[in-house]
Amino acid sequence: MPSVPSDPSPLPARSVALSLLLGSHPDRMSPARLTRAGERFGVPAATMRVALTRAVAAGDLRRVDGDYVLGERLVARQRRQDEAVEDAGLPWDGTWEQAVVVVTGRSGSERASLRDDLARARLAELREGVWTRPANLRRPPPYASEPVLRCFRATPYDDGPTAARDLAGQLWDLPAWAREGRALLAGLTTTSDPAPRLAVAAALVRHLATDPLLPAALLPADWPGDELRAAYGTYQASLRDL
Repeated sequence: MPSVPSDPSPLPARSVALSLLLGSHPDRMSPARLTRAGERFGVPAATMRVALTRAVAAGDLRRVDGDYVLGERLVARQRRQDEAVEDAGLPWDGTWEQAVVVVTGRSGSERASLRDDLARARLAELREGVWTRPANLRRPPPYASEPVLRCFRATPYDDGPTAARDLAGQLWDLPAWAREGRALLAGLTTTSDPAPRLAVAAALVRHLATDPLLPAALLPADWPGDELRAAYGTYQASLRDL
């Protein structure tokens, strides 16, 4: 989870540019618009132009008809970010998504890449090679075509609400996530200077991307997810107003 600095430092120029585009819909901005926005966050125009050139060279951004747009990797990140901020849930029928690794002999890098993909899909590892989450998300399982997995929709035998909450508590450290979220919310509320506030907002949306998006029945009573989403949505609207 992201750390919450007591005195957040402004983001570097490249991170400012990427944050502005990640929070922008549609996700394209002209060079002039980006440099003007960067100046609002303490980034000189010349510094922003260098950062944009390097971001294109690294594949984080692309040029389309003279504008800057997100590169492929960041488009996927924006999709996960939007899922975390928007209403991504469905009424839950008590079933769970399950992905089981059925192929052995893979390299360490292949195993690590699959673990990252499953975690980004908001699954948690129940035991080695067995990943699961409540089946309450609108999105189709993005991992279903992985040839090393067998994927199921499962109903636990002991499927009462207490058992399901206990399982969710084993899979995710919900109290720690909630504490981190409240600290970020306080930082966004109390930080008024634009550059440090953008840094807090960037940390907040990264934190939201790790929200397991569980059904309400499995969450602690004081879960701050909706409050964080509302706060980031308000901040995102203020960015668009720039």
